[in-house]
Amino acid sequence: MFINYLKERRSWILLFLLLQFLLVFIAYIDSAVSIQSILYYVFLSALLFVIFILIRYQKEMKFYMGLKEAEDLLDFSDREQLSPFEGMVAESITYHFETLKKSVSKSERRLDQEKDELFSWIHEVKTPLTALKLMIDRIEDQALKREMTYEWLRIHLLLDQQLHQKRIPFMENDLYIEQTDLESVIFGEVKTLQSWCIQKGIGFDIDLEYNEVMTDAKWLAFILRQLLTNAVKYSDASDIQLKSAEREGQIILEIADKGRGIDSRDLPRIFEKGFTSTAHHQDHAATGMGLYLAKQAAEPLKIRIDVESAPGEGSTFTLTFPKSNEFVQITGM
Repeated sequence: MFINYLKERRSWILLFLLLQFLLVFIAYIDSAVSIQSILYYVFLSALLFVIFILIRYQKEMKFYMGLKEAEDLLDFSDREQLSPFEGMVAESITYHFETLKKSVSKSERRLDQEKDELFSWIHEVKTPLTALKLMIDRIEDQALKREMTYEWLRIHLLLDQQLHQKRIPFMENDLYIEQTDLESVIFGEVKTLQSWCIQKGIGFDIDLEYNEVMTDAKWLAFILRQLLTNAVKYSDASDIQLKSAEREGQIILEIADKGRGIDSRDLPRIFEKGFTSTAHHQDHAATGMGLYLAKQAAEPLKIRIDVESAPGEGSTFTLTFPKSNEFVQITGM
């Protein structure tokens, strides 16, 4: 920091050196002036100048260090001890910071209000959506029933995705880590997608060597919902395989489909928000949110999601669950 201060005050230092050099030069060319006296004066001047620099460094850097530390940014209680310029800087920073803080506070209140209104709207929409499902179940025309069930499911999944998207930033407050039965979670999600899978001729091959994992069941279900929805959406008549195993002391769950696959150039970007595809860029059904939200929900649970895929050969998503000692980071216990 002292080096930076010297660089900032180099004009002072250069001026002082220039004046001392000029004085010595005059004594050198003027025999009437004693060179020894001038050198003695230069020595004393240099000593006083160094002391002056050190004093100014202590005084000025106290102010600038306060600016550097964010927590002390507005601690100008001793403003009367500041120089006029420092006082101007302190006043300007305080004004702009207070203005910014008010603006942020206002934006946060507005966002909280919009979030609450959205949550309220989603829950209100769920009521007629549930009634609509009951009405669809009473339809006798099976072809019409399948088509309307599929459209109902699309609305249901979009609402669910929107609801969880707003909850993810606060999901750590909603976590409940416990021994979770993989089979019940998987079958619950498969049952939700049943009508869609029947329409497309898609089945499920489930082989769970390990059936229990430590995680949050509700958020795990959401992650699986995004991955299974993605697999069904981009697959034709085939089986989606789900199997669990142990790898390097950790439980893994693989979800493999025989769909259209993912181009190698797209693989690094599939978890980015809004990214759909470069190979199928005209696919208007893709929102680019499912995998992004799955990744966002997996991070607080310490679940790693990996993917292997090739165009025309399908995709395999692997969920690697954390070891037991990693839950200390999740629960804080």
